[in-house]
Amino acid sequence: MVNPPPFHYPDIGDVGEGLVAQWLQSTGWLILHRRFLCRWGEIDIIAQSHDSPTPNSTLAFVEVKTRSPGNWDMGGRSAITAKKQTKLWRTAEIFLAQHPDKADYPCRFDVAIVYCQKIRKNFHELTSHSQVLASSVVAGYQFQLQDYIPAAFDSVNDNA
Repeated sequence: MVNPPPFHYPDIGDVGEGLVAQWLQSTGWLILHRRFLCRWGEIDIIAQSHDSPTPNSTLAFVEVKTRSPGNWDMGGRSAITAKKQTKLWRTAEIFLAQHPDKADYPCRFDVAIVYCQKIRKNFHELTSHSQVLASSVVAGYQFQLQDYIPAAFDSVNDNA
């Protein structure tokens, strides 16, 4: 049988980001932006703590890594290099310049690790060695938010 056209496969990055956005909302965060793009790069999710929309709220710039189990880069953790951190930091600066009302908010850079696996006929559940924070099934694939790392890295200086 011929493989179905690519449009039958989900965009796993988009699905992983959607899962993380839903989880953030369920834990009290307001999603301000998804896939914020500028000349420096892209931030997957920008969220604000939902405590109150005041300067006491926190902004989280979230990098989502969606991977299959057993991948080469530790579930995406090793893909957050110093160069990537610098791009995220500069992109966040552009966002804050475009939204001066949020410029005084405390900010942090979070990383979310999502595992994705195609569901087979004898598939029961994605193998997991830790507690799953959220999960969903989309187009025959199981997605699990395995880890959410608040303040995964600090701001990066311009020499990085």
